[in-house]
Amino acid sequence: MSYENRNAAYDLSLFDDEASYASDSALPKHKEEEVHKKHIKKRAKSKNNVVTIPEHELQKNRRRKHNPIKLILGTAGGAAVAFVIGIIIVGQVQLTELNQQIITARETLSDSQSIYTQNQMKLEASLSNAEIERYAEDVLGMTKATNAQKEFITLSGGDKAEVSSQKSENIFTQFIDSIQNLWS
Repeated sequence: MSYENRNAAYDLSLFDDEASYASDSALPKHKEEEVHKKHIKKRAKSKNNVVTIPEHELQKNRRRKHNPIKLILGTAGGAAVAFVIGIIIVGQVQLTELNQQIITARETLSDSQSIYTQNQMKLEASLSNAEIERYAEDVLGMTKATNAQKEFITLSGGDKAEVSSQKSENIFTQFIDSIQNLWS
């Protein structure tokens, strides 16, 4: 084979089914080109391998065929994911609302404690000894007690002593008395 003037990388005739020209080395170069041209003409005349399909069938073939089971599973899966995401969103909204209510309740508690402290201080200020004395003197007309108004009493009328008398008792009465003393 002579490869010097021939570009074998682009020679598509090597892959042809028909072997109309059997060997490159058997033919001279100009004969080889003639055989090649004849072969190309013969192929162009021989048969047309192009199949024509009507347009509506092309559109039908181009459409994707869907598996109904896959469609049902995909729809159910998508609905489940959407449901879970919806539940998460609703939970987050409720959590945010509850947090806002807690913040509002804490502010209310803080305000109430402040008001309670203020009222407690006012009450303590109004119940001081000086205020009580002033109210008693001004409103009720009371005065402080003087020594002339005070009466002294004595409670000791002398010491007394009593002697207990001993009764003669038998052992049974002593036993009953000891039990009564335990209960009293």
